[in-house]
Amino acid sequence: MGDFLVYAIAFPITFLLLVLGMSLAARRILGLRIGLIRTALACLLAMSIASGIFGETTATPTTSLVTIQLGISLLAVIGLLAFAEIIVPTGSIPPPTEWWGMLRRRIARTRRYSKITAIAFRHGLGPYLRGRERSDAGLARSLRLALQDAGVTFVKLGQVLSTRADLLPPDFVDELSLLQDKVPPASWDSVRSVLDEEVGLDAFASIDPEPLAAASIAQVHRAVLKTGAEVVVKVQRPDVRAVAEGDLDIVSRLAETLQRTRWGAALGVRDLAAGFAAALREELDFRVEARNIAAVSAVSDTSVGLPHVHLSTSRVLVMDRLDGVPVRGAAEDEGLARTLLRFVLRQVMLDGVFHADPHPGNVLLLTDGRLGLLDFGSVGRIDSALRSALQRLLLAIDRSDPAGLTDALLELTSRPEDIDEQRLERALGQFMARHLGVGMRPDVEMFGDLFALVSRFGLSIPPEIAAVFRALATLEGTLGVLSPGFNIVVESRAFAAEQISERLTPESVRRTMAEELQAVLPMLRRLPRRIDRITGAMEQGRLSMSMRLFADERDRSFVTGLLHQVMLTVLGATAGVMAVLLLGSSGGPQIVPEIGLYQVFGYNLLIISVLLGLRVVVAVFRPRS
Repeated sequence: MGDFLVYAIAFPITFLLLVLGMSLAARRILGLRIGLIRTALACLLAMSIASGIFGETTATPTTSLVTIQLGISLLAVIGLLAFAEIIVPTGSIPPPTEWWGMLRRRIARTRRYSKITAIAFRHGLGPYLRGRERSDAGLARSLRLALQDAGVTFVKLGQVLSTRADLLPPDFVDELSLLQDKVPPASWDSVRSVLDEEVGLDAFASIDPEPLAAASIAQVHRAVLKTGAEVVVKVQRPDVRAVAEGDLDIVSRLAETLQRTRWGAALGVRDLAAGFAAALREELDFRVEARNIAAVSAVSDTSVGLPHVHLSTSRVLVMDRLDGVPVRGAAEDEGLARTLLRFVLRQVMLDGVFHADPHPGNVLLLTDGRLGLLDFGSVGRIDSALRSALQRLLLAIDRSDPAGLTDALLELTSRPEDIDEQRLERALGQFMARHLGVGMRPDVEMFGDLFALVSRFGLSIPPEIAAVFRALATLEGTLGVLSPGFNIVVESRAFAAEQISERLTPESVRRTMAEELQAVLPMLRRLPRRIDRITGAMEQGRLSMSMRLFADERDRSFVTGLLHQVMLTVLGATAGVMAVLLLGSSGGPQIVPEIGLYQVFGYNLLIISVLLGLRVVVAVFRPRS
């Protein structure tokens, strides 16, 4: 009984120490952090293999054979772990404590995915999901109906796609522009629970249970703060975030499937899905909208009214109520249309922060005669380099300069390596002759032809510039409501010409020259001394050039890793050759019958060779971070 207790206590301790030792050895040899469960399973299998090999060899193994047995055990562990790392890398499977939650999410996703797939097949989109391609005149309408039936996330996706005239044919853009996300309002009880969780109902003196407007993501209520300020409260629907996250996962998986098709790869659906997911997640966080309002307000003048934010959380936004009526019910006014266009163009061209969705529902005619902007969930940002290229593009269009338009367009887009610039310039010249010739009246269709030309030459418009054109296309509809027949292209050219004229005034030129001179003045001060040193070194024959190879840490890391793998490969191959030679030799003292000392050395070298080879294999197949 006493021996049994000792064995019962000693065996688990020995096994744990063995697992710990094997884990440390495996981590060191493979260069990986191996999980305890995976290592324990590998140890059990390795000990079974080793005992099967040596179980009948000898009853009393010598020290030399013990090294071989331990080496084979370690080799089996490393081999099993290396195979597991190649097939299922560490970290790809979550811990068991998360399995139940994953199972529930997978079931919910599968159920939603089945519903989305059924909607797609019902509208005739099944062949496209399977990667097949066919001609269908009604495909645009089928896609719009499928997105409409699929719910909030897919309606938003369709609305975003409707702005990408550079990627989709005109019939798709026109059809997807019809998508609307108007839904019945959520119950007051659910809205009140969200308000109570986020800000507390005691923050308001009163709040109207009837919403002013309701959309798929949020709805707006009129309220009065305890300070007496009249505000509107934007409240997110209680379940919209969970639904959106599940749908975004489905959109990502569908994009991965469609990326493998020819037309999906050409459109870059994976990148489109990633950009859409990032934009929608920002729209679901009202704190982002509050920051957007602050950013736009900081660089805007008072010609257009903007709301002031009183309070914001991720699901509730409290801001000033702009007193006015929607522009659809306002009288026609060309002056207001011109003011709104110049306001947006100034944001785009000069400030770099602009309202990216100025549709008529987001524009009010205020009681003081000004226009007001609402809903800053979608705000575009472009850096100074893109703004400068965009200004040069408009200037080239104004001057009908194909060469300047080519240069500006190549600065705005991601250019392929094999682009024929001369052919592109000729195509742009034909484009300008067709739309900007004598007697021609430029219109927004000009941008559609420009997008088609960009797509034909394999150029990729960055998302920031796509957001600019989306905002301008949306703005054209709003301007048409304010002033039917208002020509956005002509007015934009006039605005660009005014900005260029302002930059060419004597005061502006003098200020620009002073700023540039101030920037280069420190370099000019050091230039005479440096020229003197260079000429002195040339006169004395001491002028030389010094270059440091692998000065970049990434280059050194790459070369070091490559040399490391080469050295391991050479050492492993050398050990393998020596092992084969020793195993084929019959000399040396006998350790046990049929196994001599040379064979023992050969087996150990063979184990070392295989371990080094496994290290190289794991390094090759390991995912790069």
